[in-house]
Amino acid sequence: MRKVLQNIKALVGKERLLAVLIDPDKMQLNSLSHFIDKVNVSLVTHVFVGGSSVEEEITQALISALHPLTNLPIVLFPGDITQISKDADAILFLSLLSGNNPRYLIGKHVEAVSKLRKTNLEVIPTGYILIEGGKETAVQRVTQTTPMSRKKHELVVDTAKAGELLGMQLIYLEAGSGANQPVPLEMISFVKSELSIPLIVGGGIRSKKQLEEAYRAGADLVVIGTAFEEDDAFFEAL
Repeated sequence: MRKVLQNIKALVGKERLLAVLIDPDKMQLNSLSHFIDKVNVSLVTHVFVGGSSVEEEITQALISALHPLTNLPIVLFPGDITQISKDADAILFLSLLSGNNPRYLIGKHVEAVSKLRKTNLEVIPTGYILIEGGKETAVQRVTQTTPMSRKKHELVVDTAKAGELLGMQLIYLEAGSGANQPVPLEMISFVKSELSIPLIVGGGIRSKKQLEEAYRAGADLVVIGTAFEEDDAFFEAL
């Protein structure tokens, strides 16, 4: 398999990338095979695994069960260092640029290094920006940070660009798991116009129409979790 980041960059502008997000707390292992069968014959290009607060053994058990079931890249989208698994292909090394909690800007990353040394994970520096999604999210509760306003497009653009200038390889605009509203399309467009690195968008996307709109606005990779969790027939709708 090609390196995950290299592959994403190579496909930007050529292919619409789609990741299914699996939360280990919500996915039962006895349902995993049926779920991944649908993933494998769908438009999904990446499998993200993670949640805001998940026990270590649960994540490891899921990754171990997942690997034999798919050839898609398995990418950790961790809420904490307890979700690091050596058996994944890559990890989004997330820095919460939208918050002012130093633990999630750099503190957790320092704690993670001793674990990462023992793995062959591809580490992908990723600027994570939480946008208001119409409800309080688990990310807010765990990180004790406030999402950025849906109306302050210029501030979000500047934050994303600052992340790129700091050396981030991906920027992730997130409305939060189960958000009532996805990231505004105009905001996606403005951010994309300023970046020279791939843009990931997730949270609140529950229909094919919303997915298409996110791509047209400029998202290079879209992440969907809740819609698949609530109704796996959504795969067929796509």
